[in-house]
Amino acid sequence: MRHEISEVSVKDAQKISKMCLVCGQENPYSLQAQFMNLDDGRICGKFTTGDVHQSYPGRVHGGIISAILDETIGRAVQVANPDLFGVTIELNVRFRKPVPLGETLTVIAEITEHKRRLFVGDGKLLLEDGTVAAEAHGRYMQMDIDNIADGGLDDDNWREDKRECPSCVTV
Repeated sequence: MRHEISEVSVKDAQKISKMCLVCGQENPYSLQAQFMNLDDGRICGKFTTGDVHQSYPGRVHGGIISAILDETIGRAVQVANPDLFGVTIELNVRFRKPVPLGETLTVIAEITEHKRRLFVGDGKLLLEDGTVAAEAHGRYMQMDIDNIADGGLDDDNWREDKRECPSCVTV
């Protein structure tokens, strides 16, 4: 299954963490994903896996694939409101194709429903050629960050992403 590829303008980059498994810039095992808010209301993440993310030789572990999809769907609510956070209630992942190590991968997500305390979204993990390697559907409970992270998030643990952010991405 191939994703319909299009070029979308990037509004800005989302903040990143210090030690997160997905975006943490100081975590040597992190995917060090860069997340960008898109003009069409979706979020896009770009990252490259390494040997520490391996399952079978040459393949990315399914848990890593699930983690990147969970993170991206959970962050999608911040495209419209950067101060909203949530915790995963349910995540369903469908694995369609093996994901090779060392390839630059793209993950996209969008919120499909947002109620008072609950938001729901869908995400896709794309290979370099646009093939959909995995899809996910998740439900999240909106919560105050002080109730999620011990002591909340300070500027050391939640900071601007200083990497260059492209003006548009192909997703």
